[in-house]
Amino acid sequence: MGARSHRAADLERLRQFLREQGCMPHDRLPPERSLAPLLGIGRTTLRACLEVLEAEGLVWRHVGQGTFYGPRPVHEPVRTSLLVTMTSAWDLMNARLTIEPGIAAAAALTATPSQIDALRACIEEGRSARDLFACERADNRFHTTLARTTGNPVLISFLEFVSGARSRAPWQREWGQTYRHIGDDEFRGEHSDQHQAIVDAMVRRDADQARNMMSDHLATIQTAMQSASTKRPVIMDLAPPVR
Repeated sequence: MGARSHRAADLERLRQFLREQGCMPHDRLPPERSLAPLLGIGRTTLRACLEVLEAEGLVWRHVGQGTFYGPRPVHEPVRTSLLVTMTSAWDLMNARLTIEPGIAAAAALTATPSQIDALRACIEEGRSARDLFACERADNRFHTTLARTTGNPVLISFLEFVSGARSRAPWQREWGQTYRHIGDDEFRGEHSDQHQAIVDAMVRRDADQARNMMSDHLATIQTAMQSASTKRPVIMDLAPPVR
């Protein structure tokens, strides 16, 4: 029996256990150290199975309190690690187009000279990037540094989530195709110039222009991803920025 067949059998064993126990919504499951031997599987395998059921909405987990049967209550946020796993490259770009222009506008009103210098250092890192890994690292660092400039923990957390999602296979696959399509010359040139335009607007305290420049930058990335991808993503019909 292959690994996939074993995993399917382990999942079915867990599902059967839940059915036999007659679990009701919000019932707490036994702790992993007790549940794993009951099912005859290891704790690592059990955690993997629980992640599948959590993604399906059959169970939910609360750090420090345990695993519960049924859908997650509306007041309980989805675990960040699970959300990252479930996020596609296109989900990520749509979210970034919605939120990051506002982050740039907020940063334009709060950036200090030292924070501007940090962003300029990120731009120079991007201009000197010579491969896919270096380009991705420089771009990610610019956007996360920009979010930290706002001092807003919610916005910073969003960009930290974006950074985590960018390290996952769905984004890396799409970005790899895009990078091969546009080449590092365009990244070092156009993308770095767009980063510079955002920072220039921040130096002038021009929040509207910073917002517009970020919208243009992300739209450029999205268009390049569409051109490079063999998929047919659902793209949000966002209104153009106000000039």
